[in-house]
Amino acid sequence: MIVILKNGYDERQLESLLNWFDGMDVGVQINEGEQTTVIGLVGDTSALDIELIKAIDIVESVSRVKEPFRKANRKYHPDDTVIDVRGRKIGGGSFHIMAGPCSVESEEQICAIAESVKESGATILRGGAFKPRTSPYDFQGMKSEGLDLLFLAREKTGLPIVSEIMNANHIELFEDVDIIQVGARNMQNFELLRELGMIKKPILLKRGLANTLQELLMSAEYIMAGGNEDIILCERGIRTFETYTRNTLDLAAIPLLKELSHLPVVVDPSHATGISRLVKPMSMAAVAAGADALIIEVHNDPKNALCDGAQSLTPDVFADVVSAVNDVLKAVGKLPVG
Repeated sequence: MIVILKNGYDERQLESLLNWFDGMDVGVQINEGEQTTVIGLVGDTSALDIELIKAIDIVESVSRVKEPFRKANRKYHPDDTVIDVRGRKIGGGSFHIMAGPCSVESEEQICAIAESVKESGATILRGGAFKPRTSPYDFQGMKSEGLDLLFLAREKTGLPIVSEIMNANHIELFEDVDIIQVGARNMQNFELLRELGMIKKPILLKRGLANTLQELLMSAEYIMAGGNEDIILCERGIRTFETYTRNTLDLAAIPLLKELSHLPVVVDPSHATGISRLVKPMSMAAVAAGADALIIEVHNDPKNALCDGAQSLTPDVFADVVSAVNDVLKAVGKLPVG
């Protein structure tokens, strides 16, 4: 249930209202926006009389929420969530590009790519240390050594890092990672989500290959229910009957997620298409559709990459993509990236 308060309410009246809700055994979540104060009531609200609540002096309106996700719901939190990652503000109108290799392969590789993507305008470095692969015989990543190399690249460039976690037992290894990524295959690994809810760390949550938007938001809810509300949603394409692309990028998901939720939305055109030449047009389209950031795979030698070379951009091509993205940002009235 959502209770919206009138502007200029008296603090004593608010305290009395909150005490009354407490006596009704419902949880209370208060969000004070720039123009509106919203009280979200969580739990069994069936016994609450909406007309009685509407009659209270400081109450503007009352409505029941049909969606099962509460904390991620924009009705509870009208203003955009803005997540601070080492001074980079994700959400709320700013724009960022996360870029780097699918997998960390060596110190020389990750540091060279980090320097080049930063020079082109990337604001966050992505890189895989633990890699979930469809085949058990494919390269599985450098694991903890790969994380150490990411830390080294961050030290050299100043770029915050985002990397994927696969197992709750690895959380301690990710203590110094700036953004922890939950991949598509783990979107409904609820035990992992619960554990990530108990830490204070931004989580990049990717949509599963065959999951609905509501299921994505419910996975975010698992993390937020544990107390961690710094969630970044990621649209990375879904599996359809189309075979010309690796997946199908659901651009409609961007405005819909922004409508349903207050959480930032990132788009991954690399995994969505699986084809490097499609990354540029899909990146431009994602910006036009309202994405808060992009996450793009960049490799200095895609033909010899140990993972996903076909969808990886060279540094020169990435620079061209950033230029095109900045043109779209200008057209929609946003500041350029970088």
